Amino acid sequence: MENQKLSAEELQQIQLLQERNRAVVNELGEIAILSNNLKTREEKAFTYLENLRQEETELGKALTEKYGDGTVDLSTGEFVPTSQPQAEASAE
Repeated sequence: MENQKLSAEELQQIQLLQERNRAVVNELGEIAILSNNLKTREEKAFTYLENLRQEETELGKALTEKYGDGTVDLSTGEFVPTSQPQAEASAE
């Protein structure tokens, strides 16, 4: 079988398919990079959240040691002790 020359239209179709293929491969690469960046951000956010929870726990323990059981009214900045159980209240 002899070599045959493709028509200009056929060559153009092949080139267009190759360009579209490269574009899709490039897009998939960009998506993979973005996905990796999002995973890294997510991991950092979860680590930050864990650290915040640990700080909250430590502050809660420190305030309980200093003031006892109760709550803090953030609008006034006052510590509000938990009501004493009846047994303790009657013992006083």
